[in-house]
Amino acid sequence: MPPGRLNALLAVAFLASFGLMWASRRDVHRPNLEIFPEMVHAPRYGAFAPNPVLRHGMTLQAPPPGTIPRGLRPLHYAATPEDAVRAGEELDNPLAAGPASALARGELVYRNFCVPCHGAGGRGDGPAAKRGVPPPPSLLAERAVAMKDGQLFHVLTYGQANMASYASQLSREDRWRVILYVRSLQVSAAAETAKRSDQSQQPTQGR
Repeated sequence: MPPGRLNALLAVAFLASFGLMWASRRDVHRPNLEIFPEMVHAPRYGAFAPNPVLRHGMTLQAPPPGTIPRGLRPLHYAATPEDAVRAGEELDNPLAAGPASALARGELVYRNFCVPCHGAGGRGDGPAAKRGVPPPPSLLAERAVAMKDGQLFHVLTYGQANMASYASQLSREDRWRVILYVRSLQVSAAAETAKRSDQSQQPTQGR
């Protein structure tokens, strides 16, 4: 077949296929053909709605015993001071070298969950402490500064003394982020203390 006739035939085939597609274009206002309508329109149950099909009559089922969420390593620690120290030796903050957004998120979490007791500056003078709740130790004290990140994570996860566990309110990532912000408060407080010390040691100039 001569090239000219072949090109003309291909052009006609292309135009015919384009016209066929245009003629059979889908109407977006009409549903597609439903071959199994009982599957498309199956009854739905809300997550917290009663369900006569599943066991216990509940839609939301508890995970099988012994299972863990994908990508979430189990924590093999007890809510004891000894295990808090062990967590400090074994756990490192995975977000320590993370982006600046982790610190900003940590500040937000701190203001929402920690300020009521610990105060905006971490000195233990929050609104709840001023209204009769036993004030927590200052996060700027030497003991808190000396605590390792893993130990602080253990405190947030399991609680300590009058402080309850925040594991159900804060994700693991947010617990590490708020530790970043606590460290920034400690660094700022140490810098301010050093500045005041330098100013107090400067000789007073007479007139």
